[in-house]
Amino acid sequence: MLNAGQSCIGAKRFIIVDSVYEAFKTEFVRLMSEAKFGDPLDPQSTIGPLARTDLRDELHQQVVKSVEMGATILLGGYIPEGGAPFYPPTVLENVVAGMPAYHEELFGPIAVLFRANSEEEAIRIANDTVFGLGAGVFTSNIEKGKELAEKGLEAGCVFVNDFVKSDPRLPFGGIKESGYGRELSVVGIREFVNIKTVVVK
Repeated sequence: MLNAGQSCIGAKRFIIVDSVYEAFKTEFVRLMSEAKFGDPLDPQSTIGPLARTDLRDELHQQVVKSVEMGATILLGGYIPEGGAPFYPPTVLENVVAGMPAYHEELFGPIAVLFRANSEEEAIRIANDTVFGLGAGVFTSNIEKGKELAEKGLEAGCVFVNDFVKSDPRLPFGGIKESGYGRELSVVGIREFVNIKTVVVK
């Protein structure tokens, strides 16, 4: 919900193993339903508007097209009345390959829930994207989480039992269509250094 979902590292795709899927879905939808969109100056509001109306409308079309192709809306998924570009907290499930909500970034307060029958399927779904900026693993098995973060997930930043965030002490950047190179930390500073090679025989 950070910045009304308009964050490059905001979680959008939630891949949940089958054994906890229903419990996760129930609690997740409940928590999302408690978020209130409205005037950012109103203390009762927890989500402000999107940056522009055309961006909100484009986001809504991604939802509409996905639903037309078989996705299910668990929460939200409509354009509120009024002129401001608000979009309500939205949760989708039954999203499959070919749908906009599967392949495209949903740059707003929208979450897509995926059910995975196994750890291997969860990793396959997670990596089945052209993006690769950040990923998170939530597990009670820390060693397994580290293994998945290091060897399983294709992303420039992977956090175990924490949400993805930038920290000036850590290199930050993505892979695939999420860019190349790094910013922040010593690694990021070196991106701005002109390395000179001198060869003398």
